[in-house]
Amino acid sequence: MNKNETDTLAIVKPDAFGSGKAGRIIAHLEGAGFRVVAATVKHLTRPEAQAFYAVHRERPFFDSLVDFMTSGPCMPMLLRRENAVPELRRAIGATDPAEAEDGTVRALYAESKERNAIHASDSPENAEIEISFFFAGTDRLSG
Repeated sequence: MNKNETDTLAIVKPDAFGSGKAGRIIAHLEGAGFRVVAATVKHLTRPEAQAFYAVHRERPFFDSLVDFMTSGPCMPMLLRRENAVPELRRAIGATDPAEAEDGTVRALYAESKERNAIHASDSPENAEIEISFFFAGTDRLSG
């Protein structure tokens, strides 16, 4: 790992994974300078989705988010590059694809504000928590 590189988490969500867009999304992220350090395909259980999105528990969209994230397989990925968190946020675009900048993952592949193709950590602190949720024990030195 280059000393200037940092890690972040992305999840290709069930809408994009189920419709065969995962490969194009990964290629897009690699084109934006990210390396995939670890990846898995997982069908989240309701308790797993509730735990992962616990920060949103009191928000009105929590139940529909959990329903959506448990509706099919998703693909969590540990990504690496310089300034990983802000660069990933820039590469994926706004939550609402109608507001996402042209050429971003969400502008290209998202269906709606809820079915928005990809999750990305929103801070370095949350990236560490989220990476540990899916990749605890992963050797991150060699990726």
